[in-house]
Amino acid sequence: MTTGQPRVFLVDDHELFRAGVKAELGEEVVIVGEADEAGAAAELIAERLPDVVLLDVHLPGGGGQAVIEAVKAAHPQVRFLALSVSDAPEDVIAVIRAGARGYVTKTISVPDLVSAVRRVAEGDAVFSPRLAGFVLDAFAAGGDMPSFDPELDQLTPREREVLRLIARGYTYKEIARQLSISTKTVETHVSAVLRKLQLSTRHQLTRWAAERRLA
Repeated sequence: MTTGQPRVFLVDDHELFRAGVKAELGEEVVIVGEADEAGAAAELIAERLPDVVLLDVHLPGGGGQAVIEAVKAAHPQVRFLALSVSDAPEDVIAVIRAGARGYVTKTISVPDLVSAVRRVAEGDAVFSPRLAGFVLDAFAAGGDMPSFDPELDQLTPREREVLRLIARGYTYKEIARQLSISTKTVETHVSAVLRKLQLSTRHQLTRWAAERRLA
């Protein structure tokens, strides 16, 4: 490995996209691993300890936020750069709050992506221009970080995922299929969410999520 080449780990559930990124980045970085779902990603990242993790926001088994939270506590030196089709403010804010150093969309050019990876490896924060506005607005509104909801923050990443899917009208079976878990596990997560939020019915839960625009 040539000095100055960042060691990069790819996390995306689309194999063709991962292959494309590897081909495009070429000799500019060293790819040290890849994964297509959150659980495997967190384990492999902890094992390989790359300079930069290039990850999608929406993944099977938990989102990019869950991967960051799983790795950051034990390996704070690993830096994360979100690379997603989503430019939704809530997605941007969620991964930045989890500890990502930047967020760019998949429309980014190859030279700009290489530059973003290098800058994040060096400790800079990098955002696509439009997304930077979301982050600045969030800082302005919330002081030191995006205004956060103490009730929402007490939920685990998986519980938040289940809550969002419920808010979108998914049935327990559909949620189980979407997250590759059992229906019984979904029920357990819902019970935990209801208890933590001091709610008693799914209808109340859906309304609570709608009020916070979680859907």
